[in-house]
Amino acid sequence: MQGNLPPDAQEKIEELQDLQETAQQLSAQKQQAESTLTESQNALEALEDIDEDATMYREIGELFVQTDYDEAYETLEDKVDSLEVRVEQLAKQEERVQGQFEELQQELQQMLQGGGAPMGPGGAGGA
Repeated sequence: MQGNLPPDAQEKIEELQDLQETAQQLSAQKQQAESTLTESQNALEALEDIDEDATMYREIGELFVQTDYDEAYETLEDKVDSLEVRVEQLAKQEERVQGQFEELQQELQQMLQGGGAPMGPGGAGGA
């Protein structure tokens, strides 16, 4: 775009860029959480096929620590539950940011087509 845009339009463009960056960060976080969730769900399913008396180890940082079946199962269940909540939260944040992005995009488009700023402070109700 040209460098002679009105200051309001420049500001909206900067806000759009910030929202786009936020959306990309949320998307990356959601993908990471979904990947970890899938791994944890697969581990939980695999654990269901293992004999409860089998010797098991759990990774804690750089160490492997012996654990029993019930503790391993409960830990994985808790992890799956918390990851499901996290993925859901990130999806809602993603939707909210996308909505803000689209709204701001429309405002900018109207501003550029109309040759100026909108008449009121965003419609009924005021700011």
